[in-house]
Amino acid sequence: MAKNVHGNTVDLLGAAIVAGRYPVGASLPPEPLLCAELGVSRTVVREAVKSLIAKGLLVTGPKVGTRVLPEEQWNCFDADVVAWQLKAGLTREYLRDLQELRRMVEPAAVRLAAERATAHDIQEIELAYAGMKQAVDHGGDYVSHDLRFHQGLLRACHNRMVIEMSKALGALLRTSFEISTSRPHGPASSLPLHRAVLDAVIARAPQKAERAILVLIDGANDDIESVLATRRKLPVLSQPALPLKALRKLAVPR
Repeated sequence: MAKNVHGNTVDLLGAAIVAGRYPVGASLPPEPLLCAELGVSRTVVREAVKSLIAKGLLVTGPKVGTRVLPEEQWNCFDADVVAWQLKAGLTREYLRDLQELRRMVEPAAVRLAAERATAHDIQEIELAYAGMKQAVDHGGDYVSHDLRFHQGLLRACHNRMVIEMSKALGALLRTSFEISTSRPHGPASSLPLHRAVLDAVIARAPQKAERAILVLIDGANDDIESVLATRRKLPVLSQPALPLKALRKLAVPR
């Protein structure tokens, strides 16, 4: 759905802040200048600023104007902030933080999934795994099925806060999966690791499931570090995930 004037203004200002056009601690231009630059009214600019304050990007006060806050204060789980980060380009530090978060959250969530997963949950994860295997065997979209697999595991823990977090992290996870699967034979070698996680959940074996997901996450982290070391351009979220055959062609030799 197309964004309205307010949404477009929030998007333009937010993306500009995240991209560093307005440095941390700097004041935004006066309202008349922003109105002229963006082609909107003062009311629209003021409402957009309120939205960005709520997202942690800006602060306003008497005698200080409207200033840009440091990245540490941004709402990193806000869907718009995530999209702006991806547009600006993920840094090594950002990906490191994401991998550390995965290592803290996913093992605990998978333990719960092994205890709480319903037949429907397992069916959904099985379908995602089947899609991954189809892509490995015959080519096609591996990344979307990989994302569906991991988000299915998080939903299967039946913790509302974890599920909401997984929704916010979906875009970041997709990008990290694109990076980790761009290594030669990466998807094929990670497929049995995914199967081990799923089998442990089906077997109602929480400790085994936790160990299996840690092996999978650590392997993905090694793949990401290897790709980052090549200084290759990272995937762009606005574009569809590359099919597996294309990923193999673009992969950096070992």
